[in-house]
Amino acid sequence: MLAFSEIQKSFGTRRVLDRLSFHVEKGEVYGLLGPNGAGKTTAINILCGLLKSDSGDVLVAGRAVSRETRTVIGIAPQELSIYENLTCRQNLRFFGHVFGVPPAAIVARISELSSAFGIDEYLDTEVAHLSGGWRRRVNMAIALVHSPSLLILDEPTVGVDVEARYELWQLITHLRHEDVTILLTTHHLEEAESLCRRIGILADGRIAAEGSLEELRDYVPGELLLVVRTDSQEMARSRASELGWAWRDYGGKLTFMLPERVTIPEVVDLFDGVPLQSLTLEEVGLEHIYLEVTQSANHDSLSTPETNTGG
Repeated sequence: MLAFSEIQKSFGTRRVLDRLSFHVEKGEVYGLLGPNGAGKTTAINILCGLLKSDSGDVLVAGRAVSRETRTVIGIAPQELSIYENLTCRQNLRFFGHVFGVPPAAIVARISELSSAFGIDEYLDTEVAHLSGGWRRRVNMAIALVHSPSLLILDEPTVGVDVEARYELWQLITHLRHEDVTILLTTHHLEEAESLCRRIGILADGRIAAEGSLEELRDYVPGELLLVVRTDSQEMARSRASELGWAWRDYGGKLTFMLPERVTIPEVVDLFDGVPLQSLTLEEVGLEHIYLEVTQSANHDSLSTPETNTGG
C-alpha cells in the first residue's frame, strides 16, 4: 500500500533522510518511531506532497505521490487541523467539500463518522468548547471524511489524559479491523506496542530496526532483563562480567541482559558479596528495544542485531 524507497532529503548541509526505505502492507498498522530530529515529520511531509525528496521514490498503492494519490490519503496531524470557531458538523462538511466528497454523500458520511467516533451529541458544538480528547476524535474523523485507504496518524494522542488515550486506541483498533492502512507516529511506546503489527525505528534518517515486537526483541542481547539498584555499580558490573552478562544504562537504570531466565533468589546467590538495594526482573519491552537501537545508532549505523558486553 505504501513504499518508501531510498529517500534522501537534506536541508542545506544537514541530511535529514538518508536512503530511507520501508513499506506498509494493506490493512496494516505500521508504527514509525524515532527521537526528535530523526526525520519522521520530513518523511510525512514528503508522503503528503508538502516537500520534495532529493532522490528516491514514494509509492502509494503503486503510484508515485501526486495530486491524485492525495485523494486516497487522510492525515490527522499533531497540530489539529480544525477550525475552533466552527461546529464539528461544519468542520466535517467543509473538509468533505475540500476533499471532493459529493454533496449528496456528505450528510451520510458525517452521520457515519459521528457514530463511529462517538461525537453525535457534539456535532453542533463549536470545537472551541471541546476538551483535548474530543478534539482529537474530530481531527481523526476529518482525516477519514473522504474514505481514504491510507491514514496517517501523527502523534494521535498527544496532550490528552490517560482515559482519552485509551478511548482513542479503541477507535484506532476499530479502524484496523475495517482494513484501513495506518501509518502511526508516536512518542508513547506503549501505544505502538499495543496497536502496531510492525514497527520501524528511525535513527539518523534511516530505519535502524524494523519488525514485529517479537522480531525486534533480537536487538536486545538478553532473554530477560535485571535492573539493579546499588551504590557499588562497579562491583555489580564486575560480577556480571564474570557471568558473561552484557549491561546497559537505560534511563539511569543499571540493567543486565540475562542470557537465560533466572529467579530473584538465584540472582541474590550470584551477587553474593555485592551490596544491593533492590533487584527487579523485567521482560524485554519496546522501551528497551527503542533505547538499544537509538543509543547504538548514535555510535554507528545499526543494520543487524549485535551482542556486546559494554555500555
